[in-house]
Amino acid sequence: MPAQLDHTIVQSRDRFAGARFLADLIGEPEPKPFGPFACLPLTGGVTLDYLDAPAGREIVSQHLAFLVSEEEFDTIFGRITDGGIPYWADPAHAEPQRINHSHGGRGVYIDDPDGHSLEFLTHTYIVD
Repeated sequence: MPAQLDHTIVQSRDRFAGARFLADLIGEPEPKPFGPFACLPLTGGVTLDYLDAPAGREIVSQHLAFLVSEEEFDTIFGRITDGGIPYWADPAHAEPQRINHSHGGRGVYIDDPDGHSLEFLTHTYIVD
């Protein structure tokens, strides 16, 4: 059986603010406290466990990609534009205020308040 991702830790300046930013975009409820974490459950039993970074430590940017339906993309993209959040069609931020149409779907990249790159896409990449 292939390994299944259970959780990943996402460092943040404020664990609840970081988790809440994503939860608000994707329409999930308030993150739950668990020990030192603010846990955001996702489909399939995976959780993103936000953790406050130690004082003075630089947060290393992570890339988190979320596969969503066309309808969910429309809702999330509406929240992005309504919130005035800068967005890009590519991970290098070379195409500002655009979405992409790669792999037969749509995709968009934003940065969260801690500098993590969040990608929302409607069609997964095909890797052979």
